[in-house]
Amino acid sequence: MKIVLIGAGNMGQAMLEGWGGYEVEVAEVNDEIRHQLVARYPFVRLIPRDPVDIEGKTVVLAIKPQSLPSLQTVGRAKAVLSILAGTPLSVIREAIPADAYVRAMPNMGALMRRSMTTLTGDHAFHHEAMELMGSIGRTLWVHSEKEIDVATALAGSGPAYLALVAEALADGAVREGLGRHEAQKLVQGLFDGVAAALEKEHPAILKDKVMSPGGTTAAGYAALEERGVRFAFIEAICAAYKRAKELALG
Repeated sequence: MKIVLIGAGNMGQAMLEGWGGYEVEVAEVNDEIRHQLVARYPFVRLIPRDPVDIEGKTVVLAIKPQSLPSLQTVGRAKAVLSILAGTPLSVIREAIPADAYVRAMPNMGALMRRSMTTLTGDHAFHHEAMELMGSIGRTLWVHSEKEIDVATALAGSGPAYLALVAEALADGAVREGLGRHEAQKLVQGLFDGVAAALEKEHPAILKDKVMSPGGTTAAGYAALEERGVRFAFIEAICAAYKRAKELALG
């Protein structure tokens, strides 16, 4: 598979970390980033941008959505894999000629090669797309663009919501007298352990195992329910999904 990565910002470079076994060309307009790429990724070949030669290649589109209308290409791609947020496949098809199109939504875990990436699009490129994005973490194929917009609200935006939870938990511990450093260390270990537990058990079962009658967890859980924390998170996903749909409509 010959890959042309168009755009090598944070997410583009995160993907490059897992692509050492591929033949990769990169089209990037920022001179500073181009210099970084040469030093960091010796397997990458820099190519001109505007126009980008895509003939017979797999194009991975990682530019800002607002830059798509001005992108110039030459030839017809084997496939296009787009990670442009809120940009439907119909728009990608009009912008870049190709035999197959797939839309993917990685998240910030890609920076540590632990992304949770959702994909959808043409099944003709299903295997290759899953392989490419699997190099930076886990993948999940869904059957519609509506589902990938919901996934954007959950897995794409979710790291920010979990970061808020982590910060708030640490703040609570500091308020009660624990040192900031110790609180942060405890939160890091907490998230690591819960993530492993969620591999095997439903969240509700995990919660019930921790919450004994009349105990400390039950008291804290009641405080969260009293303040509507569960509903607030549900509303956060709904609001993010609504925004994803608005972006898709332009």
